[in-house]
Amino acid sequence: ARYVTSKILHLVQSQEKTRKEMTSKGSTGIEVILSTLENTKDPQTILNILNILIEVVSVGGGRRASVLVTKGGTQILLQLLLTASKDTPPNEELMVLLHTLLAKIGPKDKKIGMKARINGALNISLNLVKQNLQNHRLILPCLQVLRVYSTNSVNAVSLGKNGVVELMFKIIGPFSKKNTSLMKVALDTLAALLKSKTNARRAVDRGYVQVLLTIYVDWHRHDSRHRYMLIRKGVLQCIKSVTNIKLGRKAFIDANGMKILYNTSQVMDDVVDESDDNDDAETESEIETENDDDRDQHFKNDDIETDINKLKPRQELGRPIEELKIYEQFFPELSENFQECDLVSKEPKPFVPDANLCGPIVVPTAGEEHSAEAKQSMKGVVLKESNPLLAEEYNRRPAFLELPKKDSIKDSSLHQQNDQRNLLPSCQCLSQDIVKGLDRISLQSSAKNDQYYSTGCVIKKGSKTSLTTLACSKPCEHVSPCGSSLFEGSSVQLGKLCCTGVDSEEEDSRSSSSGEQVVLEVSDVSPVHDCDLYIEMVKTTKSIPEYSEVAYPDYFGHIPPPFKEPILERPYGVQRTKISQDIERLIHQNDIIDRVVYDLDNLSCSVPEEADVLKFNSKFESGNLRKVIQIRKNEYDLILNSDINSNHYHQWFYFEVSGMKTGIGYRFNIINCEKSNSQFNYGMQPLMYSVQEALNSRPCWTRVGTDICYYKNHFSRSSIAAGGQKGKSYYTITFTVTFQHKDDVCYFAYHYPYTYSTLKMHLQKLESMHNPQQIYFRQDVLCETLAGNSCPLVTITAMPESNYYEHICQFRNRPYVFLSARVHPGETNASWVMKGTLEYLMSNNPSAQCLRESYIFKIIPMLNPDGVINGNHRCSLSGEDLNRQWQNPNPDLHPTIYHAKGLLQYLAAIKRLPLVYCDYHGHSRKKNVFMYGCSIKETMWHTNVNAASCDLIEDPGYRALPKILSQTAPAFCMGSCSFVVERSKESTARVVVWREIGVQRSYTMESTLCGCDQGKYKGLQIGTRELEEMGAKFCVGLLRLKRMASPLEYNLPSSLLDIENELIESSCKVTSPTTYVLDEDEPRFLEEVDYSAESNDDQDIELADNAGDYEATNQEDGLSDSDSTRILLS
Repeated sequence: ARYVTSKILHLVQSQEKTRKEMTSKGSTGIEVILSTLENTKDPQTILNILNILIEVVSVGGGRRASVLVTKGGTQILLQLLLTASKDTPPNEELMVLLHTLLAKIGPKDKKIGMKARINGALNISLNLVKQNLQNHRLILPCLQVLRVYSTNSVNAVSLGKNGVVELMFKIIGPFSKKNTSLMKVALDTLAALLKSKTNARRAVDRGYVQVLLTIYVDWHRHDSRHRYMLIRKGVLQCIKSVTNIKLGRKAFIDANGMKILYNTSQVMDDVVDESDDNDDAETESEIETENDDDRDQHFKNDDIETDINKLKPRQELGRPIEELKIYEQFFPELSENFQECDLVSKEPKPFVPDANLCGPIVVPTAGEEHSAEAKQSMKGVVLKESNPLLAEEYNRRPAFLELPKKDSIKDSSLHQQNDQRNLLPSCQCLSQDIVKGLDRISLQSSAKNDQYYSTGCVIKKGSKTSLTTLACSKPCEHVSPCGSSLFEGSSVQLGKLCCTGVDSEEEDSRSSSSGEQVVLEVSDVSPVHDCDLYIEMVKTTKSIPEYSEVAYPDYFGHIPPPFKEPILERPYGVQRTKISQDIERLIHQNDIIDRVVYDLDNLSCSVPEEADVLKFNSKFESGNLRKVIQIRKNEYDLILNSDINSNHYHQWFYFEVSGMKTGIGYRFNIINCEKSNSQFNYGMQPLMYSVQEALNSRPCWTRVGTDICYYKNHFSRSSIAAGGQKGKSYYTITFTVTFQHKDDVCYFAYHYPYTYSTLKMHLQKLESMHNPQQIYFRQDVLCETLAGNSCPLVTITAMPESNYYEHICQFRNRPYVFLSARVHPGETNASWVMKGTLEYLMSNNPSAQCLRESYIFKIIPMLNPDGVINGNHRCSLSGEDLNRQWQNPNPDLHPTIYHAKGLLQYLAAIKRLPLVYCDYHGHSRKKNVFMYGCSIKETMWHTNVNAASCDLIEDPGYRALPKILSQTAPAFCMGSCSFVVERSKESTARVVVWREIGVQRSYTMESTLCGCDQGKYKGLQIGTRELEEMGAKFCVGLLRLKRMASPLEYNLPSSLLDIENELIESSCKVTSPTTYVLDEDEPRFLEEVDYSAESNDDQDIELADNAGDYEATNQEDGLSDSDSTRILLS
């Protein structure tokens, strides 16, 4: 055996082929070697075999070490170590080889710590170190093995009791160029040992914190050429392990550790700069490696559903048909015969738009009031009493509520409208910018139109109805009407205005004119914004804090600024500077003011009277700011509220600041954020609204702030708030702002605010300004929320061309498109996209009329009104994420989801499934606009399950709408889309509507909070103009989808083809290709990123104008090797 093993040793030392064959699959070489090692007693044979194994595992990465572990090598080596330790004295060469081999295979054996403890190997290695402190050749592999053992917490405590901590401090010491390898291994071993709280306390009790600091300073002072950075890093790792316990932190501070480390960090800039210069090439390779890892992760993602039977849509109502009939009242368009309507046309004729109605009206008028008959034209129809089932259902349900009357809304005469139009020249430049984003889109508003509308359809008067909570078995004894106000008997006031920075001459001149004129000048720039109407809407909004103030931005309104806002480039070193300033608070505590200047929890907190102290407020709709602490003269720490009935979700902020001075940089730190990364690190800026600018006819939210960064701070989260995990820290958003006006009133927000009252105002304006002869518009109350706010349901389609049977039949048989938004209150961009969609659908654009004639739109523009009103980020008043409740919504806790799903279930029951369902969302960690859909094939393709996906037949139509949008919408990115169904998303609207309701084109459309990195808007932060444009482009995409779905049945008028083609061609010119899979926008985050799987889209479908056949190749299908699918395109 000695001769054979020596020959094998020679072969493995000289030939890689031999080493590879020994560990190849199916080879028994390792098994024979280990069996010989276990049974032989010859010392030389044992040494030969150990050298063979070391040679085998030294090359080839961890795979060969794993082979050795799976063959039982760890147990054999530990037994051999135990036997060898009984020799007196032990064989040094044998001990060195054994520990070297154990150190190499140990990291691949997850149970080596337990095996070593059971075999009694812990003390063997420890005693070898104690007895051979001067024998560096022997103790080096022993320390490496102790480091592996110490990853097991039980082993670390056991070793600590036997004096291993004290032993390590005998090995490490001051700066020395000798035995640096031993020093590095000893520090790594000590850091692993100190992760045990018992060992950390032992180190603190023996005064080793001061020793570690002294060692660090000594190495830092002598290592002037920075050749021993790993040793210095090892010392810091030991200090970090000790300070994980409260006793260690106290010892660290008592030893002046904060100042020591701070001072040394200030002279490390040259090291960082040098490493940055040298790591450029490495960064590129690291990115490639990360991308490879991401691709591999697609096949290892345990969150992706792998059961085909669970993936297959299973259309099921989930509720009895008799119960679903309660939703019949929300679909009067399916039964209305329009016989009593005075329709425009009595004979079938193509739609010819009036050229005089196509121009955009920028200056808004007060809502045109129609005749009493016209007001009631789109009222809901009462349920037929002849239906006994419905009558019985109504008898056991709570009473229905009636919508508020419009009597409280001030009428405006035509003369006043003309006066307002005279203001157009003063804001012509602003008006051009307003209509630039949505060209050809306008609302009809003229004297001629008023007369034109007055001849519209008149329907029998009915009452609008709403669903109260259906789970109640008894009628509510007292239900206040929808129109009743929480503020009845009380006043709603604007926040305190302190624009004292205006010159006295300007104030005098302004005082000579009425305040209404100022407001009119501001509000005239938005056709759907009405300051007075907004106040009326606020009075009917019910909030938990019972807000009585109105924020100026919501009152004045917002128009997009006339300039571009590029993604901010962060200067080098900003984050280190900010963190250093935070550390200085602890070092120079006497320089910190530490005064509370705003506190929602302490209503008696006095407002500072000093002129140089900022004043804060968040007591208005959607506001979120809990506490403000003044740190330095011009620096403030801000603390946000969590979502109501929750102890986390700190992200959305919206607050007022006043009392500022010009020329001073004010630093704001929001210190209780939770996400581990943010787009604030990659160019996103917070938003600010200046009241002074609004009074100067510039009412807009603008991106502001310099020195913006997002980083982990030293504030610890409670285990309850961190989901049971201890030791998690909060994160800080910090930004600096220099104000333009003295004593201005400014508002800051995470994203463009869009309140519930704003939605109600916009819907009211759209209803009052629409043409009832062309547009069928109906607004219902779907249900009431937990706080008693109504959840609006909007129906939009085109009026039938006449009351002939053929036209009524075509009207009733239009396919449905179901849209929803704002289930997450903090994703305000979803509401702006929805605003763009609603305004497009209600416009006199010829293609919009064609779209209305193609579909019936059912829209729930705000699924979570309570969360929006109370400044939540993600949850409703129940403290739950409503988008995770679609599988089993509770009618008491989640009424909006329960009834939204009920509407869809009703459509499924009457065989009228929507062609498209889309839920509008916002995304805080990615750029661009993109979609998530559902596909069985693509889900299976992203798993490592050997499923016969090639035999799976799936209609690829789910990709059509995203592909269309990638060509029509500049902000849309096909490469960021994903159609993978993940287990964690099974209770979301997108997946439930696809799986249970059976809607193939069920999407979530995500809009970035930051900006775009491709296409026309590349390098720009996104604004409301781009968001509203996206909502309009979505509608254009639906029109294209209609042509694709039924090219032979649907023909656009030739006049519309040119308009649509021009729109698409102009968009395609500025949109970069989106047919490839984009890399992650930023470096991978520590936290899980939603919908991590990427689309495997290889080629875009060519959207030709002329009808033709398109055959998807196997590559384009991306999923099947055998079946190709034909899609008929127009």
